[in-house]
Amino acid sequence: MSVLAPLLAAAGLVIGASPAQADASDLCAQVGYNAGWRGEALELAVAVALAESSCNPSASNTTGNSPASTDRGLWQINNYWHAEVDDACAYDAQCNANEAFRISNQGKNWQPWSTYVMGHHRRHMDVARAAVARLGRPGPGPAPLVYPQESGRVVSARSADGRLEVFAAGADGVHHAWQTQVNGGWSEWERLGGPGNGQLAIASNADGRLEAFAINGDIAQHRYQLSPSGAWSDWEEFGTGGSSVAAGVNADGRIEVFASGPKGVFHRYQDAPNGGWSTWEPTGGGPEGSRVKMEKAVDGRLEVFALNGSTFQHLYQTAVNGGWSQWEDFGGGGHDVTVDHNADGRLEVFASGPVGVFHRYQTSPTSWSGWEPTHGPANSRLTSDRSPDGRVEVFAVNGDAAMHIWQKGVNASYADWDTFGTGGTEISATANADGRIEVFGMSQAGVHHRWQTGFSTWSEWAWLNSTSGPPTK
Repeated sequence: MSVLAPLLAAAGLVIGASPAQADASDLCAQVGYNAGWRGEALELAVAVALAESSCNPSASNTTGNSPASTDRGLWQINNYWHAEVDDACAYDAQCNANEAFRISNQGKNWQPWSTYVMGHHRRHMDVARAAVARLGRPGPGPAPLVYPQESGRVVSARSADGRLEVFAAGADGVHHAWQTQVNGGWSEWERLGGPGNGQLAIASNADGRLEAFAINGDIAQHRYQLSPSGAWSDWEEFGTGGSSVAAGVNADGRIEVFASGPKGVFHRYQDAPNGGWSTWEPTGGGPEGSRVKMEKAVDGRLEVFALNGSTFQHLYQTAVNGGWSQWEDFGGGGHDVTVDHNADGRLEVFASGPVGVFHRYQTSPTSWSGWEPTHGPANSRLTSDRSPDGRVEVFAVNGDAAMHIWQKGVNASYADWDTFGTGGTEISATANADGRIEVFGMSQAGVHHRWQTGFSTWSEWAWLNSTSGPPTK
C-alpha cells in the first residue's frame, strides 16, 4: 500500500478502492481545505505546496537558507523565521496547513514563499486544480493581495523571477540597477535619462511586468518591462509635472497612479489589466504639493495618504476595484509619511514632523487609533516593510542620523528607536524573494544599501556594486 494512503485517511480524505493511486496533491488539497482555503485560493495553496515540498509532509530543506535554518513540512515553514511553529506542528500535515493559512493571511499574501515569488508554483497549477476538483468542494476564496511598493527618490520592487530592481532619481535623470541573481549581488548602475531630480513609483502589471513612474515639476513619464523580468521600454510621456507620485494595483490587476501638484491630487488608472490608461482625473481635492503614499486594505481596496506641511488627508476606495471616497482629515501636517500593514491586515501609518515621528493604526477595518508619539528623528524621510515573520519595521533618516524601530511581536507594539546609520536624504525598504528586508539610502555620496542577515542582525552599509549611484542634493 502507498505510504500516502494512511496520511490521506488521517486527513479525512475518502480515498476509495485504489488508495495506491492517490496523488500527493490530494493530501495538500484536503488539509488546505480544512485550514480554510477555498476555490482558486485553495488551488494556489496546493500549487505552492507542490513547488515547496512536492506535498511531502516529511520534507525538509537547509540548502541556501540564510541564516542557517530548516524549511519544514508541506509548506516548508522555516524554523528560524517562524520559530513559533515547532517541529511537531511543522511535520504534521494539518498543523502545517493551519500555520501556512495563518502566515499567508488566509491566502492573501504569498510573498514569504520564494517559490511563489519566483513563479515556480505556476508549473503545478494544473495538478493543483485537478486535486481540488477531486476534492469536490471548491467554494469561493480570496485572491492574493498585491500591496503597493514604497515611493520616493529611490524605489525597488521584485521582477517576476524574484530579483530586485532599484531605481534612483538624480539630477541627470533616473538610474537603474538590478540583482544578477535572486537574493544575490547587484549589477552596476545604468543611467536611463527621464525626469531630473524626480519622484518615483513602481508597480507590477497583471502579467508580472514592472512599470516605473517618474515625475518632477515639469513632466511625468513612465517606462515598463517589455516582458516579465525582461528588458525595458524607453521613457514615454505620462503627463505634466507635479510634486510626488505613488502607484498601486487594484484587486483586478489594473495599476492606479496618484500624483500631487499645486492644485491638489490627481489620478490615472489602467482601463484593463496590462492595458491602456485613462486621462488624469481630479480626486476632489487633496493636499497641494504633498507626499503621496498608498497601501491596501485587508479586503483589497486601495487607500491613499497625502501630507504636506500643514495638512494630512486620507482617501480610499469605497468598493474593491471601485470608486473613491471624499478626502478625509487624518491629522496635522508633517514632513513625510509611510504606510504598511500588519500580519492581520490592519494598516499602520507613521508620519514625521519637527518634533519626531508619530503613529496611527487601525483598530478595526473601519476605525483608527489616535496619533501616538514614537520620538525618532525630526523631519525625517520614512519607509517601512515587514520581516519574514510579518512584523512591521520602520526606517527614518534626516541630515543627522538614520534610525529604525520594529514590532516586538506580530501585530504588536514597537521597540524603541535604534541607530541604523548616519544621515541622508532618502530611504526606501523592500523585501528580497526570501523575505529579508533590504534598505536603500540616498545621500550626497550616492546610494547605499543594508540588508537583513537575521531577525535582528544587519549587514553594514555598502554600495550596490563598484559605484555609488546617483547622489542627491
